[in-house]
Amino acid sequence: MDVEKVFHMTGGIGSTSYAKNSSLQKKGSDRVKHIIIETVKELYQASTPESLGIADLGCSCGPNTLSTIRDIFEAIQNTSQEIHRPASELRFYLNDLPTNDFNSIFRALPDFLRSLWHDTERGSSPSIFMGAYPGSFYGRLFPNNSLHFVHSSYSLHWLSRVPPELYDEEGKSINKGCISICESSPEEAARAYYKQFGEDFWKFLRSRSEEVVVGGRMVLIFLGRRGAEHVDRGNSFFWEILSRSFAVLVSKMLDKEIENPDWEGNECSGHP
Repeated sequence: MDVEKVFHMTGGIGSTSYAKNSSLQKKGSDRVKHIIIETVKELYQASTPESLGIADLGCSCGPNTLSTIRDIFEAIQNTSQEIHRPASELRFYLNDLPTNDFNSIFRALPDFLRSLWHDTERGSSPSIFMGAYPGSFYGRLFPNNSLHFVHSSYSLHWLSRVPPELYDEEGKSINKGCISICESSPEEAARAYYKQFGEDFWKFLRSRSEEVVVGGRMVLIFLGRRGAEHVDRGNSFFWEILSRSFAVLVSKMLDKEIENPDWEGNECSGHP
């Protein structure tokens, strides 16, 4: 499976969309909001560039991305007033895989921008330019020395591919019954995921090292585990729920195929 071509959060604004089911991610981002604001302020005070390049890697869709943009916008505006300098223009690069619902973000921009400039003197506010940059952040995305600040929230724990070491010589999974590291997973499965994460994270850092200016900053938020055990009860129940949902969905598809061998599976194409 080519993850870059098929993987995405559920778009739109419906009841099952990411926009309506990302409160956990918002809570995590809010916990480090002060770090983002202080980092942006320190960066701006140290260099005060005329044009500030900012990337949100793994932006997905929905209100969380716009909330972060608002925080950065207000931080730059307040800091420019404190140091008595005209606000720099802000270049926001919104990145996710090509299948992401970028349209929903841009449909929300007119109202969002009006709310940013509400009760604010337009001349003292930073100019904002936004663009979508589809592609995997495990490779190059932007020109050399074009970014000052990189933000990524709840994205870097998604791997670029299924670790090949999860399959034996016959192509059978060594992690049968699990879609992640679970209690029944062998140690080999944990090592396979660890190796793949190491390779991916190295590619991420190597790519950003060429795109970020000297003195640039990054704030990265992603899931980890509390202890050395490869199964962390702190968040593994999410994957257990997802695994059970997939199992139920596959079971229904198999039952349907048994009842009707010519059935192509269209009725079960939704998300579990």
